[in-house]
Amino acid sequence: MAILENIRKRTTVLILIIGMALFAFVISGVFTSNDFGGAKVGSAVAEINGESISIEDFRKEVESASRRFGPSFSSTQLVNQVYDQEVRKAILQQQFDDLGIDVESDQIIEFVKTSGYAQIPDFQDENGIFNAEVFKSAIADWKVNDPLRYDAWLQDEERIIQSAKERIYFNLIKGGVGATLSEGEFDYKLANEKVDIQYVRVPYTSVPDSTIQVTKSDIQAYVNSHQDEYKQEKARDIRFVYFEEKASADDEKAVEDAISTLLDDSVEYVQERNTTDTIPGFINTQDMAAFLDRNSDTKFDTIYKAKNDLPTLVADSLINLQVGETYGPYREGDFLRVSKMMNRKANGTVKASHILFTWQGAERANPSITRTKEEAEAKAKEILAEAKKDGAVFTTLARDNSDGPSAPRGGDLGYFQEGVMADAFNDFCFNNEVGAIDLVETQFGYHVIKIDDKQDIVQIATLSREIEASEETINTLFTDATKFEMASIDAEPDSFGDIAKESNYQVRPVNKIKEMDEVLPGLNAQRGIVQWAFNDDTEVGNIKRFNINNGYAVVQLVKKYNEGLMAPEDASANALPKIRKELKAEQIIAANQNKTMDALAKDNNVALSNASALTMKSPTLPGAGREPLVVGTAFALPQDGTSSLIQGETGVFMVKVTKKEEAPNVDNFSTYANTLRTNASNRVNGDIYTALKEGAEIEDKRATFY
Repeated sequence: MAILENIRKRTTVLILIIGMALFAFVISGVFTSNDFGGAKVGSAVAEINGESISIEDFRKEVESASRRFGPSFSSTQLVNQVYDQEVRKAILQQQFDDLGIDVESDQIIEFVKTSGYAQIPDFQDENGIFNAEVFKSAIADWKVNDPLRYDAWLQDEERIIQSAKERIYFNLIKGGVGATLSEGEFDYKLANEKVDIQYVRVPYTSVPDSTIQVTKSDIQAYVNSHQDEYKQEKARDIRFVYFEEKASADDEKAVEDAISTLLDDSVEYVQERNTTDTIPGFINTQDMAAFLDRNSDTKFDTIYKAKNDLPTLVADSLINLQVGETYGPYREGDFLRVSKMMNRKANGTVKASHILFTWQGAERANPSITRTKEEAEAKAKEILAEAKKDGAVFTTLARDNSDGPSAPRGGDLGYFQEGVMADAFNDFCFNNEVGAIDLVETQFGYHVIKIDDKQDIVQIATLSREIEASEETINTLFTDATKFEMASIDAEPDSFGDIAKESNYQVRPVNKIKEMDEVLPGLNAQRGIVQWAFNDDTEVGNIKRFNINNGYAVVQLVKKYNEGLMAPEDASANALPKIRKELKAEQIIAANQNKTMDALAKDNNVALSNASALTMKSPTLPGAGREPLVVGTAFALPQDGTSSLIQGETGVFMVKVTKKEEAPNVDNFSTYANTLRTNASNRVNGDIYTALKEGAEIEDKRATFY
C-alpha cells in the first residue's frame, strides 16, 4: 500500500514515465471511436470532471443492458448498474486520453482471439479454430447483410476496446509496482519478531457514561475535525402505514362455505324433463378429474406420493386416511383445501443404499476405472461377505469402497418408486424385505444393496379454492386508507403516529433512503415513493397515499438530510462513543500520573496481566482485543522497560517488556519481497480506480430522469 501511496503522490512523474513508455502504442482507433471528450448534445445524466454523459447515450446503454439481463433486473437496478459502468468508463477514458492509450486492429484481434468471442462459429475456420481473416470477413458480411447483428457487434466492439485499454493501463502501472529486499526483510520481521509483556489495563467501562458530559458543540467540533468520517449523502427519512389487500375472516368463511357445499351430493331441477337430478359431490364423484376441473383451483394430481412428499402440516393426517376418506377443510398458504384418499400402494417406495463396483467400459463408468469385470465381481463378493457380518457398518463400507456418486453419503440413494432404477436393482428392492442385503448386476456394475426402509405411497385428490379479498373488502380497505390519509393531513404533522395508534395501525419507519434507492423494507420496489420524498416540492411533514401492489401505503416525509457534513444530532450515534472514550482516557490518565504498575492496578481494582509471543502483524492482547498502539509501544521499549500511560482502544494501558525475541535469521528475503509485490500488483486494478474515483468531481443527475 505504501508503494501505491507513493504512486498517487507522484502523479505527474507517473504520467510522464507512462507517456514515454507508451509512445509506440499511440495509434488511431480502427473499428470505432470511443471519445468521451467534450459534452454530449442534450441533457447530461452525469458529469465527471466537467465531461458529460448524455442522457441519450445513457438510455441506449440501459436498453442494451435490459436486453442482456432480461426481466431478472428491475429498471432501477439496470440504471444503477449502467451508471457505475459509465462512470468507470469515463474516469478511465480520461486517463487513456491523457496518456495517449489506444488500440489498433491487431491488438483487438489478439484480444478477441484470447477471449470467449473466439468460440463464435462465424469467427472460426473449417477446423473450428479462430481465424483472423474469417473474423474480418464475418464482420464485413454482417455490416452488409445483417445490420442488427452488426449493430450488436459494434456494442461488443466498444467493450472489447475498453477492456483492451484497461489491460494496457493497469499492466503499465503493475510494471511499476515492486518491493525491495529491505521491504521484504521488514515484512518478515513484523511477522516474526516477538515480545512478551506484562500489562495493566484500566478499561474505559470503569468510568460510567453518565459521568461524561458531551455537549452539542463538542459533537460539532469532533465532526469538524474528522470530516472524512462524517460525510453524508442526500437522504430522507419516511414513515408509513401499509393497508394490505388481503382476505378478511368473512372472505375466508365464504370460501369455506363454498367448499362445504361441494362435498356432498346436490339435487338439481331439470326444467326440460320436469324432474330432478342428483349431482355427485366431491365425496361421491366417480370422475374426480372432471369434478376438479369444474370446481377446483387445482387439478387432479394422479401421481402417487410418499409421506415426505405431502404438505408438511397435514402429512400425518393424510397418510393415515383410509381409501375414500376425506380430511379438511384445512388452510395451506392462500388456499383452503379438502383432500380425499383415492388409492394406496403398500410399500410403494423403497429407501436403499448400495456399494457399486464398476469396471472399465461399463455404462457411465468413471474413465479412471481400470479393473476388469471379473475383478469387479470378485471385489463385490468380498464386500458382500463383509456387509453380511454381524456388526458390519454398511455406510462405512460404502464410503470406503463404492465407485458410485452416493459413496460420500454412505451409499444412501434415498426413497424411490418402482421403475426408477435399473430392472434388476428395482426387482431386488421391491421383492425383498427391509434389511435384506445381496449382490445384483446391472449395466452400471455390481451393486451390493441393502434395503433400509419401505413406505406406502398414496394417491390424493384435493379440492382447492384460493382465499381472495372480496370486492367489499377491497372497497373497505380503500375507504380506511383514504380516511387515515385525510385525518393525518388535517392534523399536525407530529400526530401521524397518534392517529395510526387510535385505529390500531402499525407505523413503519424507513430511515436514510438514498436518492436512487428503489426497495423499501416492508413495501419492496417503490420507486415512486422515493421520487416523491426527494421532490423539491415535498416538505417535511407532507403526507401522501400511494397505490401499490396489494394495497395502499400512506407515507409521511419525516426528515431531510442534505449532502455535506452531518449535523451534530445525526452524527451523535457514531461520534458520541468516540468522544466519551477520549474524555474517559483523559480522566483516567490525569488520575493516574506517575504511578507504578502495581499502584495503577491496585488503585483501579484491576489485575496485572501477561501476554506472550506478540507480533506487530497481529497486535492482539488476550482479553483486551486488538491494540496496535499498545503492542507497537512495547516493541519500542528495551528489555525490562516500562511505558508511560497509553491511550488504547479499550482502555488506558501501562506495559512492561519481560522478553524480546529476535526473528530467526534467513539467508534471503526475496520470497517475502515477491509476496509483497504480488499482493500489491493484485490490488492495483481496484485501488487505482478507487483513488481516481475519490479524486474525481462527479455530479450525479440520475434522479432527474429516473
